[in-house]
Amino acid sequence: MSNTTTLTQRIGPVADPQLPRHPDVATWRMATRDDIDAMHGVIAASDRVDHPSWTTPREDVADTFELTHIDHGQDTVLGFAADGLPVAVGSSFVHPSREVRMQIDLQGAVHPDWRRRGIGTALLAWQHERALQQLSQSESTLPGEVRLHAAETQDDAVRIAERRGFHVDRWFASMQRDLAAPVDQREAPDGITLVPYTAERALDALEARNDAFRDHWGSLPSEPERWQKFVGGPFLRPELSTLALEGDRIVAFCLASVNEDDWESLGVSHAYIDLIGVVRSHRGRGLAPLVIARTLRAAADAGLGAAVLDVDTESPTGANSLYERLGFVTTERDRALVRRY
Repeated sequence: MSNTTTLTQRIGPVADPQLPRHPDVATWRMATRDDIDAMHGVIAASDRVDHPSWTTPREDVADTFELTHIDHGQDTVLGFAADGLPVAVGSSFVHPSREVRMQIDLQGAVHPDWRRRGIGTALLAWQHERALQQLSQSESTLPGEVRLHAAETQDDAVRIAERRGFHVDRWFASMQRDLAAPVDQREAPDGITLVPYTAERALDALEARNDAFRDHWGSLPSEPERWQKFVGGPFLRPELSTLALEGDRIVAFCLASVNEDDWESLGVSHAYIDLIGVVRSHRGRGLAPLVIARTLRAAADAGLGAAVLDVDTESPTGANSLYERLGFVTTERDRALVRRY
């Protein structure tokens, strides 16, 4: 693909997407802030079927209404049954980073009781048209990419996406570790100190995160606005999270959160390890297992029964093999589907 043509030129003019149409859906309309519960209701019901070990927190849905790069009045559509029950939700979000590519993330769900009627096909058609419109409005010469995720059990969703030109580009695995199993004690290399995460290190941690993930598949730099939603949100547990410092610089990290609403669905109290990374200048020194081990011990000492994480099965750092050596076992898988422009 030429790097001298703009996305506007590559895609051409795109009309405003027309609201989806389906005989079983009485009303389609754009979302507003008053729809947070309706949106979350559809997403949570879908989560319980598609990946029953966790559900999307309501706070995650509400947070998207605070982000300046998202306009739900144009980016999110809702479908309602004749009795007013929300049955479908779909969004097309532009990633705020513009350093590597112009990326659109499609997110959404059809309530499990309303599936296999063609509603998902109509919904994805609207999402894809909105994504094309968003790309076509950019004069950037960077590559354009539209992506979505589907659980291993969602073959129907994959077939719908493939008919629109998407293809499975990557598999991801959810892994779990029993915290009753002992955690090896590891000595830090000379000059490296382990400390819990603290709020005053938020921007330093963001810098380390962006450096560590520069060569990871699909990763784009995290922006301060969304990063603060994560580290300043209700789920991150600083005392369970670990930073490896060389002087004052963060050179490795393991950030963990706790959402007690997921304990019943997983069947055990647990911490979720959101991010593990080592800055590129410090790889190969054993820092990743060091910070993970400290977080596992802290979670066990806090009385939690398990640790959970997600990993790219083809990570260039060999992360999935590392996690297996640390006692994690795969429990679920999902896949990323991509279409590039």
